[in-house]
Amino acid sequence: MGRLDTAPGQPEIARIVAPNPGPMTLEGTNTYVVLSDPAFVVDPGPDDPGHIEAVAAEAERRGGIGAVLLTHSHADHSAGAARLAAPVTWGYGGSDPDPFTVVRTPGHAKDHVCFVLDGTLFSGDLILGEGSSYVPPDGGSLAAYMDSLRRVQELEIDLICPGHGPFVTDPATKIAEYLAHRLEREQKLVAALDAGERSRTKLLDAAWDDVPAELRGAAALVMQAHLEKLDSEGRLPSDLRD
Repeated sequence: MGRLDTAPGQPEIARIVAPNPGPMTLEGTNTYVVLSDPAFVVDPGPDDPGHIEAVAAEAERRGGIGAVLLTHSHADHSAGAARLAAPVTWGYGGSDPDPFTVVRTPGHAKDHVCFVLDGTLFSGDLILGEGSSYVPPDGGSLAAYMDSLRRVQELEIDLICPGHGPFVTDPATKIAEYLAHRLEREQKLVAALDAGERSRTKLLDAAWDDVPAELRGAAALVMQAHLEKLDSEGRLPSDLRD
């Protein structure tokens, strides 16, 4: 069973960390139980009986579950929903799940959304508490991800409850860092291409030189998303190798 704590200064937001730690999930997936009478569960997490039992107990303490909200359909966020006897939505329906507002944020996944409640952003995997988010080629494109970051940058928020990692108490700085990080990767990649490099392996070495070995495979997929963005903009040479 994962750790249970509450958001800084906001006891109505309880976080329960699922026991699925890893390079991509950090300490584990964050599940949030929000408000009372009824409570809402944001991202119930993986299909882990002990974790779902803890989530259900916290929700029951708050008057039962009104609805389960999914930021996206990846299993580490959504698989546990089947064990909770409550309606499920991830914001692609006809209306916002009152009192939350849905913001469509494709990029990490095509069906990704964020939920906003009274200045708090439940960001799923758009923004993590530490490190950078994984943007696969099939997530809706890197361009879509950058647009999603800019979309939430325009919101008036003072707290981010991320899908993984600690609470973010300075959203403006974090979002600016995320945008700058992606642009820095792109600049490194373009610089290597401009210098004549055409090997995908060496391009990865040039632009993702700080990535540990266990994340190199994920970095290669992220690089592919960057290459697809450059291609859509007419900026990608046609003679890449390997």
